[in-house]
This record gives sequence, structure tokens and C-alpha cells, in this order.
Amino acid sequence: MANAPKLTPLQESEARRLAAKAAKTSKVPQARTEEEKNVRKERVAKAKDALSRSVGIKGEHVIGARAALKTFLQRLNEPNQPDDARFEMLIEAPFRAPEKKKTNDRRF
Repeated sequence: MANAPKLTPLQESEARRLAAKAAKTSKVPQARTEEEKNVRKERVAKAKDALSRSVGIKGEHVIGARAALKTFLQRLNEPNQPDDARFEMLIEAPFRAPEKKKTNDRRF
């Protein structure tokens, strides 16, 4: 590895900004079929519905499940989307209480 001069934080942020700008200009728009658009709209509707229905539910599992739904909605344009089974688990997660852990305690 060559000894490159160390950049200042300002130079690093400027380099990152220029790299992001270059990546944005060279980006090719995605062409989605009507079927993909419909599946995507259905998923968004289901995720938003699950978020709105899970507002009043209490439990530790609800917090993580709602966060997962929110990140799903935020990352819709990313190429790695969950498959149908995983998406259904994501939708049902706020409404299912986690299984209780079994202990080996023999208390009478």
C-alpha cells in the first residue's frame, strides 16, 4: 500500500460529495414492469396498514417489528428486497408475541 497523503476531514467530505455526485449522474434509471409496480404497491399498502394497526400494541417485540417495517419502507428502491415468505413474516411480526424461553429450573 502506497503512503498517500492524509486528507483533512474537509477534504474527505468533499471527496465523498464529489464521488456521490458522479455516481448519481452515471446512474441508469430502472425500468419496472406493470406487474412489479403492482406487487410493490401492494407491499407498501400492507406495510403501512401493519404500521397503523400496530400503534396501540404493547410489548418489546413490537418496537423491533415496527422498526423493521419502517426500514423496509425507507429502502424500497434498493435491489435486495425480501421474498414473499419473509415479507409476510415482517408484516405479522408486530402482532405475534415471541415464544417464551423454556428454562430447566425445577422449582416446586
